[in-house]
Amino acid sequence: MFRRTVLGPVLALMLVGLGAACASEKPRPSTADGATATTTAAPALGGNLTVLGAASLTESFNELGKAFEALHPGTKITFSYDASSALATQANSGAPADVLASADQANMKKVTDAGNAKDPRVFAHNRLAILVKKGNPKKISSLKDFDKAGVTFVLCAVEVPCGKYGTQALTKAGVKAQPKSLEQNVKAVVTKVTTGQVDAGIGYVTDGQAAAASADSVPIPDDLNVVAEYPIAVLKQSANANLAYAFLDYLLGPDAQAILTKYGFTGA
Repeated sequence: MFRRTVLGPVLALMLVGLGAACASEKPRPSTADGATATTTAAPALGGNLTVLGAASLTESFNELGKAFEALHPGTKITFSYDASSALATQANSGAPADVLASADQANMKKVTDAGNAKDPRVFAHNRLAILVKKGNPKKISSLKDFDKAGVTFVLCAVEVPCGKYGTQALTKAGVKAQPKSLEQNVKAVVTKVTTGQVDAGIGYVTDGQAAAASADSVPIPDDLNVVAEYPIAVLKQSANANLAYAFLDYLLGPDAQAILTKYGFTGA
Protein backbone atom coordinates (compact mmCIF):
# COMPACT_ATOMS: atom_id res chain seq x y z
CA MET A 1 0.00 0.00 0.00
CA PHE A 2 1.33 3.38 -0.95
CA ARG A 3 1.41 6.19 1.67
CA ARG A 4 0.17 9.50 0.42
CA THR A 5 2.28 12.53 1.46
CA VAL A 6 0.43 15.82 1.72
CA LEU A 7 2.80 18.60 0.43
CA GLY A 8 0.44 21.18 -1.00
CA PRO A 9 -0.80 22.89 2.21
CA VAL A 10 2.61 22.70 3.93
CA LEU A 11 4.42 24.22 0.94
CA ALA A 12 1.88 26.99 0.71
CA LEU A 13 2.35 27.88 4.38
CA MET A 14 6.15 27.98 3.92
CA LEU A 15 5.86 30.35 0.95
CA VAL A 16 3.54 32.66 2.87
CA GLY A 17 5.98 32.83 5.77
CA LEU A 18 8.92 33.52 3.49
CA GLY A 19 7.03 36.32 1.74
CA ALA A 20 6.19 37.94 5.06
CA ALA A 21 9.81 37.83 6.17
CA CYS A 22 10.98 39.43 2.91
CA ALA A 23 8.32 42.10 3.14
CA SER A 24 9.54 43.14 6.62
CA GLU A 25 13.18 43.50 5.49
CA LYS A 26 14.20 47.02 4.31
CA PRO A 27 15.55 47.06 0.75
CA ARG A 28 19.23 47.98 0.30
CA PRO A 29 20.44 50.30 -2.45
CA SER A 30 21.42 48.67 -5.72
CA THR A 31 24.17 49.52 -8.16
CA ALA A 32 23.51 50.38 -11.79
CA ASP A 33 23.97 46.74 -12.87
CA GLY A 34 21.49 45.48 -10.30
CA ALA A 35 24.00 44.12 -7.78
CA THR A 36 23.36 44.94 -4.14
CA ALA A 37 25.50 47.84 -2.94
CA THR A 38 26.93 48.23 0.52
CA THR A 39 26.78 51.64 2.18
CA THR A 40 30.08 52.83 3.67
CA ALA A 41 30.22 55.98 5.75
CA ALA A 42 32.77 58.57 4.63
CA PRO A 43 35.77 58.73 6.98
CA ALA A 44 35.61 61.60 9.45
CA LEU A 45 38.07 64.39 8.74
CA GLY A 46 40.55 65.21 11.44
CA GLY A 47 44.22 65.42 12.32
CA ASN A 48 47.10 67.53 11.07
CA LEU A 49 47.94 68.75 7.58
CA THR A 50 51.18 70.31 6.36
CA VAL A 51 51.00 72.42 3.20
CA LEU A 52 54.06 73.55 1.24
CA GLY A 53 52.90 76.82 -0.33
CA ALA A 54 54.45 79.34 -2.72
CA ALA A 55 55.45 82.51 -0.87
CA SER A 56 52.92 84.60 -2.80
CA LEU A 57 50.12 82.55 -1.21
CA THR A 58 51.03 83.55 2.36
CA GLU A 59 48.24 85.96 3.23
CA SER A 60 45.46 84.16 1.36
CA PHE A 61 46.40 80.69 2.62
CA ASN A 62 46.64 81.90 6.22
CA GLU A 63 42.99 82.97 6.00
CA LEU A 64 41.97 79.87 4.03
CA GLY A 65 43.57 77.65 6.65
CA LYS A 66 41.55 79.21 9.46
CA ALA A 67 38.35 78.91 7.44
CA PHE A 68 39.02 75.23 6.68
CA GLU A 69 39.79 74.46 10.34
CA ALA A 70 36.52 76.14 11.37
CA LEU A 71 34.66 74.06 8.79
CA HIS A 72 36.27 70.84 10.06
CA PRO A 73 36.76 70.98 13.86
CA GLY A 74 39.62 68.80 14.99
CA THR A 75 41.84 69.66 12.03
CA LYS A 76 45.05 71.68 12.16
CA ILE A 77 46.86 73.07 9.08
CA THR A 78 50.49 74.14 9.16
CA PHE A 79 51.85 76.14 6.21
CA SER A 80 55.46 76.28 5.08
CA TYR A 81 56.10 79.09 2.58
CA ASP A 82 59.02 79.54 0.21
CA ALA A 83 59.87 79.79 -3.47
CA SER A 84 58.21 77.05 -5.52
CA SER A 85 61.63 75.78 -6.62
CA ALA A 86 62.69 75.28 -3.00
CA LEU A 87 59.40 73.59 -2.15
CA ALA A 88 59.71 71.19 -5.09
CA THR A 89 63.16 70.17 -3.81
CA GLN A 90 61.72 69.60 -0.34
CA ALA A 91 58.85 67.52 -1.71
CA ASN A 92 61.19 65.34 -3.76
CA SER A 93 63.44 64.90 -0.73
CA GLY A 94 60.57 63.34 1.22
CA ALA A 95 59.85 66.29 3.51
CA PRO A 96 57.05 65.41 5.97
CA ALA A 97 54.28 67.28 4.18
CA ASP A 98 50.90 66.47 2.65
CA VAL A 99 50.26 69.05 -0.07
CA LEU A 100 52.31 71.13 -2.52
CA ALA A 101 50.93 74.41 -3.92
CA SER A 102 53.25 75.86 -6.57
CA ALA A 103 53.24 79.21 -8.38
CA ASP A 104 54.06 77.51 -11.68
CA GLN A 105 53.62 74.27 -13.57
CA ALA A 106 57.34 73.71 -14.11
CA ASN A 107 58.19 73.13 -10.44
CA MET A 108 55.09 71.00 -9.93
CA LYS A 109 56.20 68.90 -12.92
CA LYS A 110 59.51 68.19 -11.17
CA VAL A 111 57.53 66.54 -8.39
CA THR A 112 55.03 64.67 -10.54
CA ASP A 113 57.80 63.44 -12.88
CA ALA A 114 59.60 62.03 -9.85
CA GLY A 115 56.44 60.15 -8.86
CA ASN A 116 55.99 62.12 -5.63
CA ALA A 117 52.62 63.64 -6.58
CA LYS A 118 49.98 63.10 -9.23
CA ASP A 119 46.95 64.73 -10.82
CA PRO A 120 47.71 68.38 -9.91
CA ARG A 121 44.80 70.79 -10.20
CA VAL A 122 45.00 74.50 -11.00
CA PHE A 123 43.25 76.53 -8.29
CA ALA A 124 44.29 80.15 -9.02
CA HIS A 125 46.06 82.57 -11.36
CA ASN A 126 48.15 85.66 -10.67
CA ARG A 127 49.69 88.55 -12.62
CA LEU A 128 52.89 90.56 -12.37
CA ALA A 129 53.12 94.13 -11.06
CA ILE A 130 55.90 96.65 -10.46
CA LEU A 131 56.33 97.31 -6.73
CA VAL A 132 57.72 100.68 -5.63
CA LYS A 133 58.23 102.41 -2.31
CA LYS A 134 55.18 104.24 -0.95
CA GLY A 135 54.70 107.47 -2.82
CA ASN A 136 56.77 106.23 -5.78
CA PRO A 137 59.63 108.75 -5.28
CA LYS A 138 61.34 107.84 -8.59
CA LYS A 139 58.06 108.27 -10.51
CA ILE A 140 58.31 104.83 -12.11
CA SER A 141 55.39 104.27 -14.47
CA SER A 142 56.54 101.40 -16.67
CA LEU A 143 59.16 98.68 -17.03
CA LYS A 144 61.12 100.92 -19.42
CA ASP A 145 61.81 103.25 -16.49
CA PHE A 146 64.14 100.55 -15.14
CA ASP A 147 66.59 101.72 -17.82
CA LYS A 148 66.71 105.27 -16.43
CA ALA A 149 69.93 106.40 -14.78
CA GLY A 150 69.84 106.05 -11.00
CA VAL A 151 66.94 103.56 -10.88
CA THR A 152 67.66 100.32 -9.05
CA PHE A 153 65.45 97.23 -8.99
CA VAL A 154 65.41 93.58 -7.92
CA LEU A 155 63.94 90.35 -9.25
CA CYS A 156 63.45 86.89 -7.88
CA ALA A 157 66.13 84.37 -8.85
CA VAL A 158 65.60 82.85 -12.30
CA GLU A 159 64.68 79.40 -10.92
CA VAL A 160 61.87 81.00 -8.87
CA PRO A 161 58.58 81.51 -10.75
CA CYS A 162 58.42 85.28 -10.12
CA GLY A 163 62.01 85.59 -11.39
CA LYS A 164 61.27 83.60 -14.53
CA TYR A 165 58.10 85.58 -15.21
CA GLY A 166 59.80 88.90 -14.42
CA THR A 167 62.64 88.15 -16.81
CA GLN A 168 60.12 87.34 -19.54
CA ALA A 169 58.34 90.66 -18.96
CA LEU A 170 61.60 92.64 -19.07
CA THR A 171 62.58 90.92 -22.31
CA LYS A 172 59.23 91.80 -23.87
CA ALA A 173 59.68 95.43 -22.78
CA GLY A 174 63.23 95.58 -24.16
CA VAL A 175 64.78 96.56 -20.82
CA LYS A 176 68.59 96.40 -20.85
CA ALA A 177 69.34 97.27 -17.21
CA GLN A 178 70.30 94.49 -14.82
CA PRO A 179 68.75 93.90 -11.38
CA LYS A 180 70.74 94.92 -8.33
CA SER A 181 70.18 91.47 -6.84
CA LEU A 182 68.24 88.25 -7.34
CA GLU A 183 66.09 87.27 -4.38
CA GLN A 184 65.15 83.84 -3.04
CA ASN A 185 61.39 84.50 -3.18
CA VAL A 186 58.87 87.24 -3.89
CA LYS A 187 58.55 88.28 -0.25
CA ALA A 188 62.26 89.12 -0.26
CA VAL A 189 61.63 91.36 -3.29
CA VAL A 190 58.87 93.14 -1.37
CA THR A 191 61.19 93.65 1.61
CA LYS A 192 63.95 95.17 -0.54
CA VAL A 193 61.44 97.67 -1.94
CA THR A 194 59.59 98.59 1.27
CA THR A 195 62.84 99.13 3.23
CA GLY A 196 64.17 101.45 0.54
CA GLN A 197 67.13 99.29 -0.48
CA VAL A 198 66.00 99.57 -4.12
CA ASP A 199 63.58 101.73 -6.06
CA ALA A 200 61.48 98.95 -7.55
CA GLY A 201 60.95 95.22 -7.93
CA ILE A 202 58.80 92.88 -9.96
CA GLY A 203 56.37 90.85 -7.90
CA TYR A 204 52.75 89.80 -8.15
CA VAL A 205 49.57 91.85 -8.01
CA THR A 206 48.75 89.94 -4.81
CA ASP A 207 52.01 90.99 -3.14
CA GLY A 208 51.42 94.63 -3.98
CA GLN A 209 47.96 94.37 -2.43
CA ALA A 210 49.33 92.70 0.70
CA ALA A 211 52.03 95.37 1.11
CA ALA A 212 49.76 98.33 0.27
CA ALA A 213 50.53 100.08 3.56
CA SER A 214 54.22 100.47 2.68
CA ALA A 215 54.40 100.03 -1.10
CA ASP A 216 52.62 101.14 -4.25
CA SER A 217 51.89 98.99 -7.29
CA VAL A 218 52.38 100.04 -10.89
CA PRO A 219 50.39 97.87 -13.33
CA ILE A 220 52.12 96.06 -16.18
CA PRO A 221 50.05 96.06 -19.40
CA ASP A 222 48.70 92.80 -20.79
CA ASP A 223 51.06 92.68 -23.75
CA LEU A 224 54.07 92.69 -21.40
CA ASN A 225 52.57 90.76 -18.51
CA VAL A 226 52.77 87.05 -17.70
CA VAL A 227 49.94 85.08 -16.10
CA ALA A 228 51.08 82.71 -13.36
CA GLU A 229 49.21 79.42 -13.02
CA TYR A 230 49.00 77.84 -9.55
CA PRO A 231 48.67 74.03 -9.38
CA ILE A 232 48.18 72.00 -6.21
CA ALA A 233 48.61 68.27 -5.53
CA VAL A 234 48.68 65.74 -2.71
CA LEU A 235 52.18 64.42 -2.03
CA LYS A 236 53.05 60.74 -2.10
CA GLN A 237 54.42 60.91 1.45
CA SER A 238 51.21 62.39 2.89
CA ALA A 239 50.28 60.85 6.23
CA ASN A 240 46.71 62.16 6.00
CA ALA A 241 45.61 61.79 2.37
CA ASN A 242 41.86 62.00 3.14
CA LEU A 243 42.31 65.41 4.74
CA ALA A 244 44.71 66.50 1.99
CA TYR A 245 42.20 65.74 -0.77
CA ALA A 246 39.45 67.45 1.22
CA PHE A 247 41.63 70.60 1.35
CA LEU A 248 42.12 70.44 -2.44
CA ASP A 249 38.38 70.15 -2.98
CA TYR A 250 37.80 73.07 -0.62
CA LEU A 251 40.25 75.28 -2.56
CA LEU A 252 38.25 74.75 -5.75
CA GLY A 253 34.94 75.55 -4.05
CA PRO A 254 33.18 78.94 -4.02
CA ASP A 255 34.12 79.96 -0.47
CA ALA A 256 37.85 79.48 -0.97
CA GLN A 257 37.75 81.03 -4.44
CA ALA A 258 36.11 84.13 -2.95
CA ILE A 259 38.94 84.45 -0.42
CA LEU A 260 41.58 84.08 -3.14
CA THR A 261 39.83 86.75 -5.21
CA LYS A 262 39.84 89.09 -2.21
CA TYR A 263 43.64 88.82 -2.12
CA GLY A 264 44.02 89.62 -5.81
CA PHE A 265 44.10 86.19 -7.42
CA THR A 266 41.91 85.30 -10.37
CA GLY A 267 39.90 82.10 -10.39
CA ALA A 268 40.77 78.52 -11.19
